[in-house]
Formats: sequence, structure tokens, C-alpha cells
Amino acid sequence: MTGDQQALRVAQINSDETLSDWRLILGRLRARFATGSFASGVELVNAIGEVSQEVDHYPEVDLRTWHVDVKLISHDLSAVTPRDVRLARRISQRAAQLGAEARPREVQSLEIALDTPNYQGIKPFWRTVLGLADHPKIDKDLEDPAASLPDLWFQRTEDTDPSRMRFHLDIAVPPDVATERVAAAVEAGGTLVDDRFAPAFWVLADAEGNKVCVCTCEGREDD
Repeated sequence: MTGDQQALRVAQINSDETLSDWRLILGRLRARFATGSFASGVELVNAIGEVSQEVDHYPEVDLRTWHVDVKLISHDLSAVTPRDVRLARRISQRAAQLGAEARPREVQSLEIALDTPNYQGIKPFWRTVLGLADHPKIDKDLEDPAASLPDLWFQRTEDTDPSRMRFHLDIAVPPDVATERVAAAVEAGGTLVDDRFAPAFWVLADAEGNKVCVCTCEGREDD
């Protein structure tokens, strides 16, 4: 899929009112449903299992005391496909019937980025020491097959000064949350370092110069 095609897919998903419970973040459709109790969460998970079985397509589900998080991706293609969109709608319908409240502005995902001039030379070490696996489509990315650790990706740099900050965090949030998150981080003592690439990402730093990127799906070719 080309960058233009991917951008079109992102725009279509973001503008689809039937997917208002969902946000596209780091290549997955994500939703959070507030359930109010663990028992209600179990009931919702069971309902998700039923509709998933009916369509023979299965999500990633995280059950917590007060909410259920759901992620959708077609693993065989490593992309969000019409199968995921159809299942997302079915899950939203069942969640509404059970009284679970969709909270799309609360979904987010964390990546770790490592600056390097030669990621091929260090990638095997990080893959091994963290127990990660190669991303099926993006050579500069490593992912956790169990989805319990953040993804690690390698950002090209020519700066090899050992005193330079090499690791930074990328927090991916819904587009409708990003500017608020950036403003709140600045209010909390941070500095806006670079916004030239917004809304794909904003670069911020804390009072000691440690950097973080606030990212969205808009303008990211890998989403």
C-alpha cells in the first residue's frame, strides 16, 4: 500500500461515523469500553467472543477491572482491513446493548525509539535481549508477539556522540486528543521542541531536555 493509499484509508476510517467508538493508532483499530465492574467486563468479553466466532475473525482483548480494551488487525496482512471494520461495528453494537460506554479518547499506545546510524548492526541484539520479533512489514521495527511490551523502532541519525540522548518515547494518541495532550505537557513544565511535522508528531522535552514525541495516525505512512 502506497503512502497516499494509506493516508486515504486513515481518512476514511477517521471520518466513518459508524466507527466513532474506535481510533486508528499504530496500525490497529483500538477501542476502550467502560464496564463499571469486572463481572460486566467478563460479560462483554464473552459477547465479543461470540461475534468474533460468528465472523471467524478475532481481536486482541484486554480485560481490566473497570474497562475492556480491544485491538483489531488482520494479522495475515499486518493491516486493518474490511474484516476489522465489520467486526468493530459488531463489537460496538454488543457493547451498547450491554451498557458499556465507549471511551475512544482514552486509547493510546507506547513505542520506544532508538536513534542509530546503523540499525541493522544493533537490531539482532535488541531483538534477542528483549525477546522481540521482526515486524512483518517494517524492517526498522521490532514487536512483541505477545503484545505485552512496547514496540521498539530504530530512527536513523548521523549523530554518534555518546553523551547524546539516544532513546526516546513515542506516545501515540487519537488525533482529537493530541493538541490537548501537547498543551497539557507544556503546562506541566515541558517545552515544545518541534511541531513542523504535526499532526504526525510533536517533539517535546522535559525540564532536563529528555524528549518524547506525541504522535497520531495522521501523516504516518506505517499506520
